[in-house]
This record gives sequence, C-alpha cells and structure tokens, in this order.
Amino acid sequence: MSRVDLELPDAFIYFTELDVRVSDINYGNHVGNDRMVSLLHEARLRFLREHDFGEFNIAGLGLIVTDLVVSFKAESFVGEVLTFHLGLTDFNKYGCDFIYRVENQADERVVALAKIGIVFFDYDERKIAQIPPVFLERCAPEQLAQ
Repeated sequence: MSRVDLELPDAFIYFTELDVRVSDINYGNHVGNDRMVSLLHEARLRFLREHDFGEFNIAGLGLIVTDLVVSFKAESFVGEVLTFHLGLTDFNKYGCDFIYRVENQADERVVALAKIGIVFFDYDERKIAQIPPVFLERCAPEQLAQ
C-alpha cells in the first residue's frame, strides 16, 4: 500500500500548544485519529482568531474543508503537550492548504504531519467564493505580490 508523502512549507507561520486530554485517548491508549482531526481544527481556529477571523467570519465568508490527510509518525498520550506548527501553501483562486507539523513539546518528536485543503464559501449564496483580499493581507501577504 502506498503512503502519503506531504510536502512541508519552507516556513511555518504560526504555532500553538494543546494538551492531550483523556477525552482525546482511544481504546489503543493513545490519541485517536478522529481526535487528531479535532486538534488540528482547534489549531486552525486559533490561527484564524490570531488574525481576527472566525471560520464563518472572513469578510463575510466561511471556510469549507475540501480534503484532509493525516500522516501519523508517533503515538501521543494523555498529559502530553503537542505543538502544532501551521503553514499555508498551494493557493488558488478559491482557497489554499493548511499544512501542519505536530510535535511532542517535551522531546520535539514529530507526532503527525497533516494537510487540510479549504475553500472559501458564501453560505448565503451556497457557493464557493474567491479568497478575500483581507485574508491574504493578514495571513499570506506574500501572495499579494504574485
């Protein structure tokens, strides 16, 4: 079976730390795959809040996840602190990819790599929309020069 090979950005532009809670642990006694997706979501929300956005409040638009890949590299356990490094890549007219490197804070061991593709969405019109310039201005100003 082939494995996913995620290309990491040249630089990560944001990081946040999250505690692994008992509710994040599955029957294997480590963070479950579904819980990792929730932790990635929390990291994305924190990034957006850092730029005065919310998932439903980016110049009147929201976000929709179009695809998701998580590649696990190590287990993580209750009580550990995970550092979520986040970068933005693969911009197009309607969205981009959020790329993550998740590390165990104690030993910097990589726990997971992930990619979440998003598009901007006009919930009133029920259709995808172009990336709002304010998102690029605050989150990816280098994209404005292209």
